[in-house]
Amino acid sequence: MEAFAKEIGIPEEEYRAILRKLGREPNRVELFLFKVMWSEHCAYKNSRPLLKELPKEGEAVLQGPGENAGVVRLGEGWAVAFKIESHNHPSAVEPFQGAATGVGGILRDIMSMGARPIALLDSLRFGPPQDPRSRYLFKGVVAGIAHYGNAIGVPTVGGDLYFHEGYRENPLVNAMCLGLLREEQLKRSRASLGRPIYYAGAKTGRDGIGGAAFASKELGEDKEEDRPAVQVGDPFLGKLLMEATLEAIERDLVEGVQDMGAAGLTSSLSELVHKSGLGVELDLDRVPTREAGMGPIELLLSESQERMVLVPKEGKEEALEEVFRRWGLDCVAVARTVPERVFRVRFRGEVVAEVPTEALAEAPTYVRVGREDPEIRRLRETPLPPLQADPQEVLPRLLSSPNLASREAVYERYDHQVGTRTALLPGRGDAAVLWIKGTQLGLAAKVDQNPRYSRLHPRLGAMHALAEACRNVSVVGARPLAYTDGLNLGSPETPEGYFELKETLEGLKEASEALGVPVVSGNVSLYNESGGRRIPPTAMVGVVGVLDIRKRAEMGFRRPGEVILLLGEARGELGASELLYLLTGLELGHPPALDLVEERRVQEAIRELIGLGLTATAHDLAEGGLLVALAEMTFPYGLGATVEVRERGLEALFGEAPSRILLTVAKEKLAEATGRLEALGLPYRVLGETGGETLTVLTPEGVLEWEVRELMAAWKEPLREVLDG
Repeated sequence: MEAFAKEIGIPEEEYRAILRKLGREPNRVELFLFKVMWSEHCAYKNSRPLLKELPKEGEAVLQGPGENAGVVRLGEGWAVAFKIESHNHPSAVEPFQGAATGVGGILRDIMSMGARPIALLDSLRFGPPQDPRSRYLFKGVVAGIAHYGNAIGVPTVGGDLYFHEGYRENPLVNAMCLGLLREEQLKRSRASLGRPIYYAGAKTGRDGIGGAAFASKELGEDKEEDRPAVQVGDPFLGKLLMEATLEAIERDLVEGVQDMGAAGLTSSLSELVHKSGLGVELDLDRVPTREAGMGPIELLLSESQERMVLVPKEGKEEALEEVFRRWGLDCVAVARTVPERVFRVRFRGEVVAEVPTEALAEAPTYVRVGREDPEIRRLRETPLPPLQADPQEVLPRLLSSPNLASREAVYERYDHQVGTRTALLPGRGDAAVLWIKGTQLGLAAKVDQNPRYSRLHPRLGAMHALAEACRNVSVVGARPLAYTDGLNLGSPETPEGYFELKETLEGLKEASEALGVPVVSGNVSLYNESGGRRIPPTAMVGVVGVLDIRKRAEMGFRRPGEVILLLGEARGELGASELLYLLTGLELGHPPALDLVEERRVQEAIRELIGLGLTATAHDLAEGGLLVALAEMTFPYGLGATVEVRERGLEALFGEAPSRILLTVAKEKLAEATGRLEALGLPYRVLGETGGETLTVLTPEGVLEWEVRELMAAWKEPLREVLDG
């Protein structure tokens, strides 16, 4: 068996650990159980020791990490379940199905908590859009997300998109989902002794076999050979499964629920009983199949989509079966919990595997020695070249650059209003806002990350990701409650890769503690590299907040004659900036410094101003700096502005820095608004006034002026050409 273990990719030292745990040699089926359950994708072998350090407690937290999704209280008995998941490797091989099944999988995670999915957000990374393969992947992923989300009837309300050379071979596709539930309906992955465990949903096929293990290795040059590891989704079956599962929960028919995702039956059943302190006997002959002649390894490892595991309450078995029968789905008792802590598998009347549940659940973990890549340090410490450019020409060029151009061509392909809860449409605010019907509660969500910052300084980049996601939630008027993190990095087995993983988590920890926002769920996707080239360390941070739906802010200038204020320091920096890359093609320098105490105070201040009705228009300053943010505020309603910038140089116009927010205030409320900011001791500046059809900027070097419609044309066209071309 040792030779076979090596052949299927189990390291020698882990094979020795398996022998110690079993006290004997495993058979072929058992080896495959260990291969998937001890894969990085399922076991978090390199990240688990580091993840333990993240803050996970908070007054709103109902369920933290360790379940299918995190859950936080919203008020009035309502709660929200949310999580982000990656589907990177499948999307690199087959972008349409990879993205579609990524959406399907995250929906089931939310359902398994007893929550109805109400919104999706997607966080995507690709290589340069002029690269033919990157365009192919981009188009396929967007089409796959639209296909599944639109068909199942869950709106895609927001997201995050970035193009960068580091993702040319390894695109990232992360899907985030939010679900609504009453607190008393919260379900967990649990079972009591002697209970049948039901397989519910679609039939099992040979698609997706070995997907968890496939996601835990580098992509090879020949990606065609990996196609069998990509699952195939059916959103119409997914809709049936969602309605049947939620009906069973609402009727109080089940005591435990578990999504059947990575590693299929193996993972879902072993995790369920391990958390319950029990064992399980699984009869593979009872598993519904859609293909003939499937063997035990195929049945155990298949990642066919639209499947769930349910544990009925005693005496409710027939009622559960009837619910799924009415929805036209299989619902079959395939296993039973037993007191011995063992994972026992029967096939054609024989026991083909018998492994202690602890052995499968307790994979070895690794604490490694990291070392910063000297090339990254060199880039960060390289002095910036002198930059000279005409701001009149720079602003349209920045707005049409891939990372700042309008995302309208993407989100118009998604249904973002199905369910009639969407209170702030994509493009109208810095975060998505959803209404909880029958209440005055609103729910805000945003996912964020800047790969330039993270590549040059992994710790600071992760801090910026959480700070900016919280800031975007705050500028619509919501108080951040918690976050979910999608950690996408290269191989942790190299000193440089492990350094980036450790630094990323240290950065999240520091920002979490300072901002008072805990993590409640997440996903780790490592080995995102090809040919020894790893992606930039990418922590996709999804923040969820709560607000009074009557007191929310948009980003667009809506009324002429309002005063424009800049909250926060006027300074901007050009290290790791979009302007630097636009003018030189270089990615170097130190990302902007981040004062987390100041960040928290600025966010509290904008929430206070919105809550008091002193502003209803606010927008975060991010990539591209002040002039890009001002231009973006003119686009939603086509209303211009005239402002004054007193400092000289490109830094003042296009420099980037955190903790800065643009807002507008009616003239009759200006004294009260500025008085509040002064009482809080926060820096602010009156920039100018809304009105007209141009963006006019008075600078020490002269007057800059652009027609709003011309800037909007430059901003809107680039991604439309990519997707429609």
